[in-house]
Amino acid sequence: MTDEAATRHFRTLFISDIHLGAKSSQAEMLIDFLRFNDAEKIYLVGDIVDGWRLKRSWNWPQSHNDVVQKLLRKARKGATVIYIPGNHDEFLRDFTGRHFGGVEVKLNDVHVTADGRRFLVMHGDEFDVVVRNARIIAYLGDWAYDAAIAINGIFNTVRRRLGFPYWSFSSWAKLKVKNAVNFIGAFEAALAEEAQKMGCDGVICGHIHHAQLAEHADIVYVNTGDWVESCTAVAERHDGSFELIRWSEVVRARARPKTSQPRIVSEQPIVRPTEAA
Repeated sequence: MTDEAATRHFRTLFISDIHLGAKSSQAEMLIDFLRFNDAEKIYLVGDIVDGWRLKRSWNWPQSHNDVVQKLLRKARKGATVIYIPGNHDEFLRDFTGRHFGGVEVKLNDVHVTADGRRFLVMHGDEFDVVVRNARIIAYLGDWAYDAAIAINGIFNTVRRRLGFPYWSFSSWAKLKVKNAVNFIGAFEAALAEEAQKMGCDGVICGHIHHAQLAEHADIVYVNTGDWVESCTAVAERHDGSFELIRWSEVVRARARPKTSQPRIVSEQPIVRPTEAA
């Protein structure tokens, strides 16, 4: 089967937090994802390039360049590609309205789904108090996250040799540590409220590296996750429904003995408000 034959075609793809330039970026995994998934429109929802880490030390392997080339190639082939900068690539906010190789830079956008719903698309750091008001704390937190990823890599090397699957300490902490859980909940509620103020049916964001499809008081909350650990993206199908794709699980399933046809690992779309009545 050719790559083209195996490719899934969507109306829209939403990808964020790739962190190109960081050693922890799983660029090879994203290249694999882009080989087998295509869309009419692609949103890059912030922190695509990690300017913070590149300022500290230059790191740009060939795989990171390949991601850029892959996205530019999709734009040349006719896909609409919109880049919404985040806090790690905030230098691009100075280029709002510009086009680079077919990629348009916007501060945020309103995306209309196939079923007519309006979604505010933004990175989300605008609603992170630490990032906005205490930059030095944000930098220290960023360093701590790097350290956790490095330790996690060593830990999972041992787990892999013992035959155990990948386990993410940072993802576990986000779901178990009370302060982290409270922050995620407040972040989701703040973005949902902003979407409601703008007359939108939902919000699509990134930033906190926690992929999610949820609802907050009839406002749909969608977080695309990241390509540092979870390797997730959100796709809009041609009927307007959303699908959360966990590509690392797809890759693991592909590596298992093929006793049956492998399936795409995804989460079913949330129920549309009109269907819930």
